[in-house]
Amino acid sequence: MRLTGIDIFLSLGKRRWAAAGGRPYTNTMRNRLMMSLGAMLIWCPCSYSKWIEISNLKVGQYPTELAGTKIIFEYDIDDPNVTPATPAYVFIRYSTDFGKTWQLLPMDCLRGNGFDIVERPGHKQVVWWGTGQTGFDDINQVDTRVRGIEMVRVSAGKFMRKTLPGAGRDESGEARSGSDLPTFYMAKYETTISMYADYLNEVGGEGFGWNDRMSNSDRCGMVRHENNTYSVQPGREEHPINYVSWYDAASFLQWCGLRLPTEAEWEKALRGGLYLDGDKTKGRPNPLPERRYPWGDESPNAGGVFRCNFDGTDDGYDYSAPVGSFAKFASPYGICDLAGNVAEWTLDWYTTSHHAGLDGFRVARGGSWMAVPAACDAITQATQLPLKESSIMGFRGVKGPAQFVVCP
Repeated sequence: MRLTGIDIFLSLGKRRWAAAGGRPYTNTMRNRLMMSLGAMLIWCPCSYSKWIEISNLKVGQYPTELAGTKIIFEYDIDDPNVTPATPAYVFIRYSTDFGKTWQLLPMDCLRGNGFDIVERPGHKQVVWWGTGQTGFDDINQVDTRVRGIEMVRVSAGKFMRKTLPGAGRDESGEARSGSDLPTFYMAKYETTISMYADYLNEVGGEGFGWNDRMSNSDRCGMVRHENNTYSVQPGREEHPINYVSWYDAASFLQWCGLRLPTEAEWEKALRGGLYLDGDKTKGRPNPLPERRYPWGDESPNAGGVFRCNFDGTDDGYDYSAPVGSFAKFASPYGICDLAGNVAEWTLDWYTTSHHAGLDGFRVARGGSWMAVPAACDAITQATQLPLKESSIMGFRGVKGPAQFVVCP
């Protein structure tokens, strides 16, 4: 059985290493797997979140040739679904004050085959160079968390686009095949309530990123406790997080080193490029490059088959559905829930002049569990104030072309 959401918590004691060979000083290292104990995850069962499993994490500190220090992380990814087309995005966060505050470990400090975009399962190693420059030689403890997110590669190339940036529409109704994007990676699933709870348990001590409506047991199901920790009501862990503003979504993604998708990226992820393997190889032509929905042109409920979670209860859900519930009807790349469930914040501002007075709005795409079927298509665009926290609004992350490092 594959467990998702393994959160590894490491504590490094006094800085010592063997004078010869730089052997890891495991006698001073406490390695604790936070499965059911500890303040950070006790209310968020790992098996219900959408983190990729990270196991057997080991860490050691070594001297460098220039009398500095480096930390080496080793861990395993056992998920056979991690491939070049469906990689893991792996990021590391650390604390030097016993878990009071946390920071994202910058990718430009790392080397190895186990960080950023990881294309294959197996044993991984990450080397963190120059730790002495951060003052780590003189501290007693470093706490580390390693997490992975399921991603999908969207290969570089042209696609048929029917919308313009900023909620604009091509009034001719004709798709423009000249639209071209470089390779990017998009999260396979919308961000879940459990993932967001893990985030709040690191950064939300003063209520940042939280609002009382998230405690609605039918529509969200997150609880804030008196000690400023957060839990998820049983059965709600894999539902998409909602009641998040644009700023909440952007902050979560900054926390893990991702960003919101642009409208163009979102539309290509739904329709697919002219070639699903990209314009470089052109080995997999897209059979429906102008598709209306992720699965094709059929209405979400055509023939009595429900292909996404939209308005009404006949699809089996009164409100949101667990992410991936309609995986059979994913996009051509295998990205789930781009139609329905929760509408998704994008990076773009509303910029057209069709509706005067809407300056300062952000664009959302995809429709939601409250939307009519026609509003869950590839071209329907909604505008919202970025401060809006709605039960129908969620998000997912992308890794853009200027951001990622691929580890085969």
